[in-house]
Amino acid sequence: MTPDDQFPRRQAIALLAGAAGATVLAACANSSSTSTTTGDTTASTATTTGNTTAGDTTPVTDATPDATTCTTPIPEETAGPYPGDGSNGPDVLSDPAVVRDDLTTSFGDYSGTAAGVPITLHLTVLDSARGCAALEGGAIYLWHADKDGQYSMYTAPEANYLRGVGELDDTGTVTFQSIFPGCYDGRWPHMHFEVYPSLADALSASNRIVTSQLALPKDQCEVAYAAAGYETSIDNLSRTSLERDMVFADGVDQQLATVTGDATTGFTVELTMTV
Repeated sequence: MTPDDQFPRRQAIALLAGAAGATVLAACANSSSTSTTTGDTTASTATTTGNTTAGDTTPVTDATPDATTCTTPIPEETAGPYPGDGSNGPDVLSDPAVVRDDLTTSFGDYSGTAAGVPITLHLTVLDSARGCAALEGGAIYLWHADKDGQYSMYTAPEANYLRGVGELDDTGTVTFQSIFPGCYDGRWPHMHFEVYPSLADALSASNRIVTSQLALPKDQCEVAYAAAGYETSIDNLSRTSLERDMVFADGVDQQLATVTGDATTGFTVELTMTV
């Protein structure tokens, strides 16, 4: 039994999420705006209509993205046994220092720095309840394994690295600096995250919108794992696949990140999701 096997996937939630995504697509199709997408970062272009009221010459602006920005909501997934959010032992969210861009170092009473191939991670969140507008002011708590497949505060108990909270900007995006996670036995390379409506909600672990996981593409995993220190990951990756993974076996359309770069200069990891 792998660590994440202890927390079964909630299939019913994922099905409901799919139905909700269909409704969002219909709603967004009626938008009068246009959008352009570069990689996984979506920029919306507002359109102006001539609607005015008596005595008011201010035009009405519609900044709602069109259907190209709307996807099926990202499915709910297990947080696994190492969330560090207080739901299973340690609570990293209780320390305000968890709000940070660089996740590679430990803080507070913990020690250690995570070594590995560097990555810059960009996560963008769209709000289906508001016509797929950016979830401005929301927050993401992200955590993942180190290059040896260990999780800080649990299997690497002296450290609390590779965990952090970031507030979403006006485009619904947060950026983290981290390392390429290792592949441990029984799971495809991945990252865990929780989305919250605000930074205050994230720090109190309340009103969580969704818990999910991000999958990393095979080709880029193989490139990263050719770097020194990832030897165990090479073997573990060869024994699994996205199709056999307990979380991603039913599809990764909403969860497979776009990854560019190399093991020398580092990788850029991007994912745009709808919640």
